[in-house]
Amino acid sequence: MSEMLLEVQDLVKSFPIYGGLLQKEVAAVKAVQGVSFSVRKGETLGLVGESGCGKSTLGRCLIRLLDPTSGKIIYKGRDITTVAGEELRELRKSLQIIFQDPYASLNPRMTVGAILEEPLVIHNLYPNLKDRTDRVRHLMELVGLRPEAYSRYPHEFSGGQRQRIGIARSLAVNPELIVCDEPVSALDVSIQAQVINLLKDLQQKLGLTYIFIAHDLKVVEHVSDRVAVMYLGKIVELAEADELYVNPMHPYTKALLSAIPVPDPKAKEKRIILTGDVPSPINPPRGCHFHPRCPMMIEECKAAYPDRKMAPGRHEVCCIRA
Repeated sequence: MSEMLLEVQDLVKSFPIYGGLLQKEVAAVKAVQGVSFSVRKGETLGLVGESGCGKSTLGRCLIRLLDPTSGKIIYKGRDITTVAGEELRELRKSLQIIFQDPYASLNPRMTVGAILEEPLVIHNLYPNLKDRTDRVRHLMELVGLRPEAYSRYPHEFSGGQRQRIGIARSLAVNPELIVCDEPVSALDVSIQAQVINLLKDLQQKLGLTYIFIAHDLKVVEHVSDRVAVMYLGKIVELAEADELYVNPMHPYTKALLSAIPVPDPKAKEKRIILTGDVPSPINPPRGCHFHPRCPMMIEECKAAYPDRKMAPGRHEVCCIRA
């Protein structure tokens, strides 16, 4: 077993809502509610769920782009939730992110060379200009960009090439952990496969650890070692990828898997249709958050949120009936 790189304990992130004449806090958006999991060095943890379930907020909290409301983020044995100032700047060399939208995450006024050089200047990694230039050209080569891209601007590239620039930027400071925030959802299917294969190759070459956020379960199956399923700010199921796709235990996971398109029209998989809408994170339901939409709901589901149960094969699930 490889060493533990990241442990998350009861992480909570709420966004206050202000209102009234005095602009007092009247409510809060409960984006992440008591999430706990761990990631080992060199592992890829997939994080899936519907839009608005808190995946991206969780990812941003993990690398301290957002400050968590409570809980612990233990990176290499150290709680980083209270790290600030120069310590936080130093920490950010180890924790990086690849953003979802390659069109919005790159500065349109900077060339590719300047974009990739910027983190090196900020962290004072290569004081010599020639060393910085060599490092930038090495990063471009790593992600499959041609040498002439150095002096070109982001608008001159396709979506897949822009995402390669974003990947190269995240690699510039030699990170250990990268949060991939839906890195292929804005790309064509054929380009998605290229980017995913690139990420896997880079993981092998550089010993990277990924938290891969997505809503496409087929993509997550291909890239992940373990998968965590989120619903309304909570992890409802966590298991090895092979185990989860063969033996889903939570009704929400079963519904998500049943929605994956099947290429064979003769294969008649029973589709689970969820009724109603996702409840508001401002006022989540009492008990299990999924019970208003769950086809297996019983009265006990309304009373209290179920504890996380352990099943064989490192399979964890939050469901009374699982």
